[in-house]
Amino acid sequence: MAHPWKTKGDRAEREIAALLAEHLGIDVRRKLGAGRHDDTGDLHGIPDTTCEVKNYRDVTVAIRDGLDDLVREQANSGDTFGVCFVRRPGGRWFAAMTVEQWCTYHREAERTT
Repeated sequence: MAHPWKTKGDRAEREIAALLAEHLGIDVRRKLGAGRHDDTGDLHGIPDTTCEVKNYRDVTVAIRDGLDDLVREQANSGDTFGVCFVRRPGGRWFAAMTVEQWCTYHREAERTT
């Protein structure tokens, strides 16, 4: 039987994947194999983007842990973009990223205008 934290995390990943799929109009799904040394993020389907998902009671810890994981997983994946989706259990989802990750998004968005 899965640990309650694992079950909670899996449910959060499915929820944000469905929300992103709805808003983006693309197929977004959970990745399997979390926690491996070569982990490449929690979600699959957003092109060239590593996604980390955290659903912690303490949002400050979620952001700290999530960004640490995201930087490592983005390096593993080689994706251009990285984002961490965070929320308190039952709360509203938001996106967090490092300043470097945000600058990459901005720089790439400017190229398309």
